[in-house]
Amino acid sequence: MNRLLILVAACTFAAAMPAFAADTPAPAPKAAAPAATAAATPAAAPNSQQEKMKDCNAKAEGKTGDDRKAFMKTCLSAKPPKAESKMSMCNKQTAGMSGDARAKAQSECMKAPAKAS
Repeated sequence: MNRLLILVAACTFAAAMPAFAADTPAPAPKAAAPAATAAATPAAAPNSQQEKMKDCNAKAEGKTGDDRKAFMKTCLSAKPPKAESKMSMCNKQTAGMSGDARAKAQSECMKAPAKAS
């Protein structure tokens, strides 16, 4: 009986081996192709951080050591100024007015296209 049990276990193991060998991972070239394309794109078009670095380097010309390091830190961490909202701009234009005149001027100002600063 023991021999029969061992023989059945050995046959089961032998029959299962090809099934385990068939499990292969997905081909690597397909997964690597999009990554290679994505890596090539940023090199072709510099992003805003690269532009900021380029501008700060140009402004830091002549500075050295800790002075340059401090300048670069402040230059790179500086945020561009926020554009003034249309509502804020219209409020400033109608300051000093009151009543219907202010309401009409506010309405006209808000309807007008935004002016480029």
